[in-house]
Amino acid sequence: MTVAPSIPTLETERLRLRGFGESDLDRFAEFCASAALTRFVGGTSDRRTTWGRIAAYLGHWVLRGYGHWAIEEKASGRFVGYSGLWKPEGWPEPEVIWGLHGDAHGRGYATEAARRVREYAYRELGWRTAASFIAPENVPSQRVAHRLGAARERDFKLFTTTVGLYRHPGPEKLKP
Repeated sequence: MTVAPSIPTLETERLRLRGFGESDLDRFAEFCASAALTRFVGGTSDRRTTWGRIAAYLGHWVLRGYGHWAIEEKASGRFVGYSGLWKPEGWPEPEVIWGLHGDAHGRGYATEAARRVREYAYRELGWRTAASFIAPENVPSQRVAHRLGAARERDFKLFTTTVGLYRHPGPEKLKP
């Protein structure tokens, strides 16, 4: 028996957010091999473990009905990162997440993708609130959160790491 998650494709002006596929493994493995890029998302992993991460992301869709999208640059068709909705076992609440391949930084892609993902959570899933958990040292992600209108609510311990909880504006505060 095969269980295939139903993952909607979302679009923005420059990006296509779609389910992860085998074709994303090479670029995502490059991302996962970089200590600089994975410092705040669990650290580096080899190609086999990266494949397992993709499988977990797809499984999250099956278990929760939402999850990670692969971000594809429309102009080139190239995988440039991921964004999504995340709540693995033990997580305090659902989270809006993002991460970009090193060669995609500085273009506003994280903000653009996360904004679309959050819109999906509010409009399609009926979420009334959303959070992002960001390490105090992760200044680039804090900037993305601020551009999205999220405000630092408090610090807390997420397992063994202290993170800032950034609260996104609710759906009633966003433009229609």
